[in-house]
Amino acid sequence: MSMLTPEMQLLRPDHAPALLAFEQENRAYFAASIPDRGDDYFARFADRHRALLAEQEAGICYFHVLVDAEGKVLGRINLMDAVDGEAELGYRIAEHAAGRGLATWAVREICNRAATSYGLTTLRAGATLDNAASRAVLTKSGFTVTGERRLSGRPGLSYRRSVVG
Repeated sequence: MSMLTPEMQLLRPDHAPALLAFEQENRAYFAASIPDRGDDYFARFADRHRALLAEQEAGICYFHVLVDAEGKVLGRINLMDAVDGEAELGYRIAEHAAGRGLATWAVREICNRAATSYGLTTLRAGATLDNAASRAVLTKSGFTVTGERRLSGRPGLSYRRSVVG
């Protein structure tokens, strides 16, 4: 990776301002390849942030932010719906940080944490067919295609990876 590796931090209440700024600054960029979160997401961000922290506290999900030395959020990487040793992986990287290996590093790191910190054995993921970068990250990170699926109405692929600590 050609940039300083950021720190991967478990989501905390004090991440809210930087996380909201990240989502707002990158909204159009994200919407070009993944479904937009919608205006309600931004209008009710504080409520949504509290809900995510409650899900994390309950052990249902593990939300992470990739933070640079100044505390700016460069990306998110999440493990959602953790049940019976499996969870769904999701991630997004800021436009200005994309294309430098950050997503691949973060996915590999979260696979390690899934096994060693969260007791998971399998991760699932999905990517739309038109999101070649995300599909490449998943493949480079050891995920294999398991079938086709629709993501917010768009054609995509399902992926799976074993993660054993």
